[in-house]
Amino acid sequence: MDGKILIVEDEFIIASDLRIILEDAGYEIAGIASSVPKALEIIRLKRPAWVFLDIYLSGKLTGIDLARMLVEMSIPFIYVSANSNQSVLREAKTTRPYGFLVKPFREQDVLVTLDVAKYRHENDLETQLQSEQVLKQQVMNIFSETISRDEEVSKIVTALQYHIPFDFFTISWKDKNGEFSEVRAFNKSGEDDFKLMDKTEFFSEVQKASEGLNLLKKFSSPSAKSSFLTGSEFAEMCRKNSFDKLIADSFNLHSALIKTFAICSWGQINFSLYCQNPDGFKKHHAALLDRLDLFLVRISDCLPEIKKLGRVEPQEQGEEHTLPKYVSAIKTAQIPAIDDDSFGLVGSAPNFQKVKEQVTTVAPFDISVLILGESGTGKEKVARAIHNLSERKAKPMIKVNCAAIPATLIESELFGYERGAFTGAADRRIGKFEQANGGTIFLDEIGEIPMDLQVKLLCVLQEREIVRLGGNLVIKVDVRIIAATNCNLEKAIAAGRFRLDLYYRLNVFPITMPPLRQRKEDIAALARHFVISLTAKMGRNAKDISDDTLKTLLEYNWPGNIRELENIIERSLVLNKGSIIEHIELPEHEKTEELAIPQDGKIKTIKELEKEHILNTLQYCNGKVSGTGGAAELLDMPANTLFAKIKKLGLSKDFQ
Repeated sequence: MDGKILIVEDEFIIASDLRIILEDAGYEIAGIASSVPKALEIIRLKRPAWVFLDIYLSGKLTGIDLARMLVEMSIPFIYVSANSNQSVLREAKTTRPYGFLVKPFREQDVLVTLDVAKYRHENDLETQLQSEQVLKQQVMNIFSETISRDEEVSKIVTALQYHIPFDFFTISWKDKNGEFSEVRAFNKSGEDDFKLMDKTEFFSEVQKASEGLNLLKKFSSPSAKSSFLTGSEFAEMCRKNSFDKLIADSFNLHSALIKTFAICSWGQINFSLYCQNPDGFKKHHAALLDRLDLFLVRISDCLPEIKKLGRVEPQEQGEEHTLPKYVSAIKTAQIPAIDDDSFGLVGSAPNFQKVKEQVTTVAPFDISVLILGESGTGKEKVARAIHNLSERKAKPMIKVNCAAIPATLIESELFGYERGAFTGAADRRIGKFEQANGGTIFLDEIGEIPMDLQVKLLCVLQEREIVRLGGNLVIKVDVRIIAATNCNLEKAIAAGRFRLDLYYRLNVFPITMPPLRQRKEDIAALARHFVISLTAKMGRNAKDISDDTLKTLLEYNWPGNIRELENIIERSLVLNKGSIIEHIELPEHEKTEELAIPQDGKIKTIKELEKEHILNTLQYCNGKVSGTGGAAELLDMPANTLFAKIKKLGLSKDFQ
């Protein structure tokens, strides 16, 4: 199933558990290695499709050292690790893994992590381009060897199999009348090597006499664009084409990927890759094969029969034309469109389009999601979209703002409490986790949770169990956790304010929200979306925005992001009396300027500058500290923190 998997793990029990889980799910294991040298030996012999990789291994080299080698070899990998310090985590992330699996793990954790990683790998443009470059380099190395033409072609076919998995390969051609003329077949021998079959051997395998070749008048001939056929499409091709049916029946093949070229005015040549797996080929395989025209032509150059017929004509399209099509193929592969009106994800900027794709990727999988980004970028909207696209959509999504709840109350808020648990607890109260049972809990500003509560949250993530405050009963909960934060959790880990193991558990699938200033092409669509929704909410007639006003919006830097845009549109609708918004008043935020030396020569201290900045912001917000449009929101800090700073700096207490 999708190639072999190598497990690189020096703990025998962990490695054995991984092997059992993966084999039970139908995956083939290439081997288990406890050190980097042993892993490299297995990779050389068996070339795995995926690697599960522990960070700490036996010997001098670590899993991160091996990860860098895997990147060079274009082999995707998933880290398997328990606790690591912040510097190790940062170094591990630089190797661009496709997932993190945290010990201890469950069977579902392993399989879902692998499914998500495979999807991300298949739709990673950079990976596909890197794979193409690696393949081209392999072919150049083969051409530099002193070997026969037949050995050369066999080695090239084997190299191609590392990037597009297949079990049987044919080069077949027909004349200008469409009649079958010749075939060269390559069958897998041993683990991954392909051996050229001569005509006698080939027809012996398919139980046909060599003179039977003339009976095979039909075989598949798709367009010059690569096409892959699986399931019923492959069966239909075999029904119509005797050549393909003969091969499929003889070698137990169930899917095909085919590319066709013209041979001058003589006829056509087909490069056909067959797989025993009915779902062996995907869109990204066809996209890669389309970019390998010259590679396939070089294979045909090695065949004397082709040289006698004439020159192979590759598809006439430059790389600058194929690249956008290739990008488009990756971006639309198996990704359902999101209904913006239903899920609130408005915009089509490339960086936001990536967020939408990530949402549709992760929504069906029951794993934790960590949404990162500045305040006001729409993290809650994304969380709700994930919930609404998941199988939990019929169940509740409960939101908890961790920054808005005092540290002394947050545990009882999340887990509930029993009667008499503390002074004032007159009745039992159900916590947010129980309220979200069967659905999703959205933990906004997760970085504000106290350290002692982080331990209990980690237990909930691992065991799916809670205990109410003041109680002893263990309660099972079926909850998906989506967390969000605008702070840098890695810095919080380094400062000892956030647990690394909790970060691992939450950061299974991270989504980073781009700030509005980095997706300005969406401002017009967002502004009009808010105009329509807000006028309907206010019970007013629909309005529009003039082009000059939209230009004004585009020139602004939007430190408050989408939330600030919505607030400004709402204020403009209240002030505007006509059917068109002709003017919008924008805040006069400070522009970055060179530091000016005061005339008295005195430089203000950091504390003085901070006090002045906070005071100016409070005055701008008319003394409002918390809530929408408050100073805390504009300063991008929790309201409780700002209140503490106001008190410490000796500012006026008349702020709300």
